[in-house]
Amino acid sequence: MKNVFLAAAVALIAGTGCKKYDMPSNVPTPHPYVQELTMGADVSWITQMEDAGKKFYDTTGTEKEGIQLMKELGVKAIRLRVWVNPANRYNGLADVLAKAERVKAAGMKLMIDFHYSDSWADPAQQVKPATWAAADFNGLKDSVYNHTLHVLGALKARNIVPEWVQVGNETNDGMLWPDGKASINMANFAALINAGYNAVKANDTTSKVIVHMANGYNNTIFRWLYDGLTTNNAKYDIIGMSLYVEETTWPTLNQQCEANMKDVIVRYNKDVMLCEIGMPATSGAACKRFIEDITEKVYHLPNRRGLGLFYWEPQAYDSWEGYKLGAFTDQGRPTSALEAFK
Repeated sequence: MKNVFLAAAVALIAGTGCKKYDMPSNVPTPHPYVQELTMGADVSWITQMEDAGKKFYDTTGTEKEGIQLMKELGVKAIRLRVWVNPANRYNGLADVLAKAERVKAAGMKLMIDFHYSDSWADPAQQVKPATWAAADFNGLKDSVYNHTLHVLGALKARNIVPEWVQVGNETNDGMLWPDGKASINMANFAALINAGYNAVKANDTTSKVIVHMANGYNNTIFRWLYDGLTTNNAKYDIIGMSLYVEETTWPTLNQQCEANMKDVIVRYNKDVMLCEIGMPATSGAACKRFIEDITEKVYHLPNRRGLGLFYWEPQAYDSWEGYKLGAFTDQGRPTSALEAFK
C-alpha cells in the first residue's frame, strides 16, 4: 500500500493545514456490528518503530506494549506482511515470527500477507524477489509454493495457524511482473495464485485464502480481474479490498465500495474482507464516522458474507516513513478514530 498512496497522503495532509488531532471523547458510540465482525489492524511496522525508540500510549497517557494496546482498543486480529529477502530484517521471516508470537500471546487472530517481493508490492510495482529473477515460469510457481509453505510451516511449528492468508498484495494487475502481469497473461497470474493457494491448504486446510485488490470502490477493475481469474480457474476463498478515503470523500466512496462488495458477492459467490482501510490521522472524528459507516455496510452485506476490516498501520505516528494515514497522534496516542472499533 505504502508507495501507491504516499503521494496522495501528502496532498491530503497539505490540504488540512495545521488542523489539530481529534482526540478521543471517551464516550464510544454504541455500535453492535463490531461484536460480530473481524475488526483488525495491520501493524507490520511495529518492531521497526520500537527499534527506533517509538512508544505507544493509551488515551490516559499510560505507556503500553503496542499489540496489547491494539487489543485494548478493540482490535481482534492482526495482519502482518511478508517479504522474501528484505534489505533489512523487517518483514522477513524472523521478524514476522517474532510479531506473530506476540499476536498469539495476546489471543488475537492472524492474517499473513504475502507480497512475493523483497519490498513493497502494490498496483504500481510487483517486483520479483532477486533470488527468483532468473527462474522460468515453472520455477516461479515452485518458488511461490515453497516460500508460502516455508513461512506458514515455520508459524505452524510455533502452533500458529493464520486465519487468513493473502496470496499477493494489491494485485490489481497481477504479481511477479512481467510473467504474472494480469493484463499480459491472466492465465499465468491465475497459476501463481493457485500455487500459493495449494501451499496454504497443504499447510492447514482451515486457513482461508484471499486475493486482494486496491480501490475497493471501483467495480470495473474488480470485475475485470476476478472475471479473468474465474475464466482461468483460479482458487481462492475471499475477495480482499483496500479502501483509502479522506474527510470529504468517504461518504461517496463508502457507497461505491458497498455496491462493489454486493456485486462481487453475487457474481463470484465469495466472502469479502476490507484488508486495508485508512484516512488522514488529523481527521480522527471523521475517520470514526467513516469506520462506523463502512462497518455497518459490511455487516449488512447479503448472507453475512462481509467478514470485517483491517486498519492499515494505525500505530504509525510522527510521520513515520512519511505515512500520514494512521490513527495515532504524533505523541503516540490513539485518536478518536479507533473508538469505532469498540
